Amino acid sequence: MPTDYARRLLSVERTADGNAHLGWWLAFVAGATNAGGFLAVRQYTSHMTGMVSAAADGLVLGEHQALITACGALLFFMTGAATTAVLVHLGRQRRAHSIFALPLLVEAASLVVFGLMGAWLAGLHALFVPATVSVLCFTMGLQNALITKVSRSEIRTTHVTGIVTDLGIEFGRGLCSLGGATEPLNAAKVRLLAGLLLAFAVGGVVGAWSFKAVGYAATLPLAGGLAFLGAVPALDDLRGLRGR
Repeated sequence: MPTDYARRLLSVERTADGNAHLGWWLAFVAGATNAGGFLAVRQYTSHMTGMVSAAADGLVLGEHQALITACGALLFFMTGAATTAVLVHLGRQRRAHSIFALPLLVEAASLVVFGLMGAWLAGLHALFVPATVSVLCFTMGLQNALITKVSRSEIRTTHVTGIVTDLGIEFGRGLCSLGGATEPLNAAKVRLLAGLLLAFAVGGVVGAWSFKAVGYAATLPLAGGLAFLGAVPALDDLRGLRGR
């Protein structure tokens, strides 16, 4: 049942399998959002390395709009991460089933805002890039903090540099084990990392294609999927409150 699957993905009691499946889904969403966002504003918004470089370039070159946009992106990414931390903390205090579901629901709402307001913002040229980048960075910060909390910092979904690095390390271990080293390749970790990389890449292709085809509304199916996953444990909590 889809509802049982949603409960397993967002259960308070975490498992390696649940973390992997949630990570793959979120990596797909991040890849799609990142690619669609680039077509909208010509900036990638799922990782902050480029934003820090853009801020430095803007400062040195006197490009104040680029500097403000990059600093705003950093601020909103951190705000998204802080929002997840607060929601998870409050959920744990209340011993809720939806500890990890609430950030997903907020992420879904952010994608709806982008999907419904993107075309309108495009007409406001002075606000379009800063506002769009801020919404998308908030969304990605929220998601990255969620999977970090869920997996205890073992999984990232909004950028692939660490994923590719870890895959390289595992392949290096495999080569060393052929030469008699005692530390073999971790097949389970390779499966997780390869799944994350593939999900992000496939999400990027789907996001770029769908944005090119239907525009900003391409984010609405992503929002719907996240909302469904988050709604199942959230409704479980509501039923529990009514039953008291």
